[in-house]
Amino acid sequence: MRRSAFVFCMALSLALVGDLGQIAHAQGAAKGASGLPLPRFVSLKSKRVNMRIGPSTDYAVSWMYLKAGMPVEIVQEYENWRRIRDADGTEGWVNQALLSGERTAVAAPWMRGKGESIYVNMRREPQSSASVIAKLEPGVMIRIGECNGDWCRAEAGQANGWVPQGEIWGAYPGEAFK
Repeated sequence: MRRSAFVFCMALSLALVGDLGQIAHAQGAAKGASGLPLPRFVSLKSKRVNMRIGPSTDYAVSWMYLKAGMPVEIVQEYENWRRIRDADGTEGWVNQALLSGERTAVAAPWMRGKGESIYVNMRREPQSSASVIAKLEPGVMIRIGECNGDWCRAEAGQANGWVPQGEIWGAYPGEAFK
C-alpha cells in the first residue's frame, strides 16, 4: 500500500514538473523572430495589402485589404513575414513592410448587425460619468494614442475623447501604453 502511494505521488510530481516546463516554454515563446512580443496589435500601412496562405510570395493570395490603417493582430512571425488576424478572425500571412506600428482599433466589431441602437460611447474624460461626445457605431475604425488599462484616448473623424478599452478591438484588456 505504501509503495503504491509512493509511486502515485512520484508520477503526480513528474506530471506536475512536466506541466510547469510546458508553461515556462510557453511564456518564453512570447517573443517573435523580431524580438517583439506576440501577440501584438499593429495596423495596415498600405491601401492594398495581400494576405497570403503562407509566408512567401510563392503562396496564393487568400484576401486583399483595401483600407490603410486597419488594425490587425500579429500572432506569429517567420523571417520578414507576419501571420495576422483581423477583427473578424480571418488569418493569413503579410509581409512586414506592409504593417505599421501605429495603433488603431475597431469599435465593438462583435456587435455589428445586433441592432440600430448599439453604440460605443466616446467620452470627454476616461470615466463612465464623463459626458458623451460621440456615439460610435460597431465596426467604426478609430485611432488610439494611448491606453491606461481601462480607457483609450481615441480619434474618430473630428471627435477626440476616451473609449472603454473593453469595447474596442485593437488593445488588449489591461494593456497600457502611450
